Amino acid sequence: MGVEIKGWDSLKRKIKATSKIMADATWDATFDIVEEIAARGASKIQSSTTHGSGELAGSVKQEVVVDGSGNIVGRVWSDKAHAIFREFGTGPVGEASKKDLPPDVYPTYSQEKWFIPVNQVAVDLNAVYGIPKIKIQEQEFYMTSGQPARPWLYPSLKEVLEDVPSIYQDHVRKGLRELGN
Repeated sequence: MGVEIKGWDSLKRKIKATSKIMADATWDATFDIVEEIAARGASKIQSSTTHGSGELAGSVKQEVVVDGSGNIVGRVWSDKAHAIFREFGTGPVGEASKKDLPPDVYPTYSQEKWFIPVNQVAVDLNAVYGIPKIKIQEQEFYMTSGQPARPWLYPSLKEVLEDVPSIYQDHVRKGLRELGN
């Protein structure tokens, strides 16, 4: 006496396809998440910049990769050096400014004033930000004790975090629905 299981081949194909569907859904969800964080971060930069070229906001990048352990990792960053200065502030001014830091992040701030040659800056920092000008050996400099933190990346991440579970759920459900067809 034999037993016949109807749909066995179809079931085997679906089981085999499930891991790829899950990986694709996870990849797509992670991509959506980093894209949203990057967009919010660029928007925060733009909305809090009075005198800027848009260079920093335009430098926000994102990627999704598979690391050496097979984990899907999303990254958001800027390759502009001043992005980190904006996030955490600089000098005593940055250290004293209010900021929401990620766990286990402890920036170290220079306590010394520093000088910016006036001829290397496109904007009059004295007129715009009140940074004093001084003259040293016939050359003008702005003298600063730093800038306050104006976080853009970490707040963007925190805003998106509450939506992360539903983004993954939506992508997994969509993949499983397609598997059923």
